[in-house]
Amino acid sequence: MTSTFPRAWTAFRRAAYQAGPPPRRQFLPREFLEALLVGAAARLPLLDAPRLDWVDAERVHDPAYLARWRRGEVTRAEERALGFPWNPAVVERGLLSSGATLAATRDALAHGLGINLGGGTHHAYRDRAEGFSFLNDVVISTRWLLDQGHARRVLILDLDVHQGNGTAALLQDEARVFTVSVHGANNYPFQKERSGLDLALPDGTGDEVYLAELDEVIAPAVADFRPDFAFYLAGADVLEGDQLGRLALTPEGVRLRDDRVFRWAARAGTPLVTVMAGGYNRDPQKLIETRLGTLDAALAAFG
Repeated sequence: MTSTFPRAWTAFRRAAYQAGPPPRRQFLPREFLEALLVGAAARLPLLDAPRLDWVDAERVHDPAYLARWRRGEVTRAEERALGFPWNPAVVERGLLSSGATLAATRDALAHGLGINLGGGTHHAYRDRAEGFSFLNDVVISTRWLLDQGHARRVLILDLDVHQGNGTAALLQDEARVFTVSVHGANNYPFQKERSGLDLALPDGTGDEVYLAELDEVIAPAVADFRPDFAFYLAGADVLEGDQLGRLALTPEGVRLRDDRVFRWAARAGTPLVTVMAGGYNRDPQKLIETRLGTLDAALAAFG
């Protein structure tokens, strides 16, 4: 393979992802994570994630909050809100994952498409961590785009099964960003924030209803906003059998969802970054195949 683009950034091969078992039982076991990387590498070049500079994190997050987490001055309540205990690898993982999203953002500006095999930590607030999210990678990259003058109208299309509450809160007063969240109505976070557009779906929603809502509700709203840059949180936790999700999409339904998003961006000429967001399926192989299907959909649309 001679081309260096399209390509994907990954933090999973760096030291912070190699030390010890996954921090939660719902996360992919090590051997399946390796299988995911092998499958991704068969499709496109993989680059190790660069480490985010703290100054970029401070565009979004409270410096005192960041300093406490760097030093490990974290309470048990804060650890419970995050979902696992603090250790230095938690901080390093956040920096690598956010660095991968920022690198993918630069790729999208240059080539139209950027890919992070991780990312989508949309529960992080300005001054607190929640839901496996220490840094809000997509908001950090959004702020970088706006501050550098690289975009004027940014779409954040969050199709993770959980509402992007941290993203909504961080950007609630930013008129240049349209936050869209399609999520389970009865799922975490149980106290929702207000996104630019929220679509809450009942438990057990399957392919037909989900895709119809995308076509009839989400697509017209996106067209009306006319973004000149987009982030796509391609959550695989919408799949039936997810340990932390309550929807019931099939792998084929997720592929049709992904096709819609990537083909819209390619047709519109809108630079797009995709991050993988959540996925905690009881069947790891099903999750891997769905993740790789997202890559295939992106490559088919932008190839």
